[in-house]
Amino acid sequence: MKRKVFLKTVLPLAAIPVALTSCKFKKGGFLDAVFGSNVHDNRILVLVQLQGGNDGLSTIIPLDQYTNLSAARKNILIPENKVLPLNGTSVTGFHPAMADLQNMYNRKELTFIQGVSYPNPNLSHFRATDIWLTGSDTNTVLNSGWLGRYLDKKYPGYPGGYPNAQTPEPPAIQIGNMLSGALQGKAMGLGISVINTMSFYDMVLGKQAVAQSTRAGRELDFMRMAANQTQQYTSVIKAAALAQKNLSERYPSNGKNAIADQLKIVAQLIGGGLKTKIYMVTLDGFDTHGNQANPSNTIKGRHAELLGQLSTAIAAFEDDLKLMGKHDNVLGMTFSEFGRRIHSNASNGTDHGTSGPVILFGSKLKGGFVGSNPQIEAKVKPEDNLSMQHDFRSVYASVLKGWFGLTDEELKNTLLSTCPVLDLFTSKS
Repeated sequence: MKRKVFLKTVLPLAAIPVALTSCKFKKGGFLDAVFGSNVHDNRILVLVQLQGGNDGLSTIIPLDQYTNLSAARKNILIPENKVLPLNGTSVTGFHPAMADLQNMYNRKELTFIQGVSYPNPNLSHFRATDIWLTGSDTNTVLNSGWLGRYLDKKYPGYPGGYPNAQTPEPPAIQIGNMLSGALQGKAMGLGISVINTMSFYDMVLGKQAVAQSTRAGRELDFMRMAANQTQQYTSVIKAAALAQKNLSERYPSNGKNAIADQLKIVAQLIGGGLKTKIYMVTLDGFDTHGNQANPSNTIKGRHAELLGQLSTAIAAFEDDLKLMGKHDNVLGMTFSEFGRRIHSNASNGTDHGTSGPVILFGSKLKGGFVGSNPQIEAKVKPEDNLSMQHDFRSVYASVLKGWFGLTDEELKNTLLSTCPVLDLFTSKS
């Protein structure tokens, strides 16, 4: 069943200098080799999408570049004495809104990777997001997602024959209106979406079902099969939700932290025994062209609010998993479609840029950071961008191999590229 779900257009490329750590991309379609590995089957990955393009220079602040950074973005720069220090380094710190993530870093439950991008990055939200979700090269359009290709091999023949007695749960769950392109397989999306947090609780109370992953234009019999499949998955999800209550008291109770509300659901399902492999949640609002920071008090502003929500949510989620005894089985990872420019703009914001940090969290990480602080020149032009240190597909390869146990050949068949694998996990993982 070959169904093209997305209409994709290659947009003009940005001429950005890159380092020599990119992946070798394989031209052509994806291979049909079957995975033979059963290791790490109890592992779960939670992806946190920071939608809009997160400003890495205000998230993880290069203190050794502070003088030059001051000249480039004085109207939004965090005061040096307000930057949160990190164990083991005097040259890098966190935004002051990220105190909870600072504590996780200092406990070696968090790793960040510097300078993540890809050769010739695209600065369009749509196309850049598509590249990150599919794992494509800049010049290549793919109709399947990087996790969809992984799940296609874990669930051969999907959706036919699923759910079944051996695999009663959906391969992936997204909190949102539509299943992410990252979860798109050759035939269809491998999972289901929960429209929003309210619809989840309505479903648990028997008021409403989970949203279907089907889309208009598919054959009627295929839609009926998918609808029936979704209804069966709904009962399994509901049972998991009823089997486990959230145990952490760290979740905000004011309803103003959307990402915490989403992660609270994910924790409840994991605690309830659902063996879904992949969860995806989203925090929107990172397209901070204006009012990124308050120029009279730069530790305040839209970006600070977003980072505070993210930090609080991840800490509550991790606390919940620990209390449920599920902490060691879960890895989290943030990503954003691109970073932002070095130079701030006149609207107290930043424009679309290139590389930025990826944050991973979980108990099996080695902790610390990978890479080095970005280098800032003494004189920065508005169009200048940060160089790449790590290809984003190398991060994906490191997760697939180190967390899910894929072999080198399986990695090639999933990512359609050969990428360096980063040493992120402890030997006990």
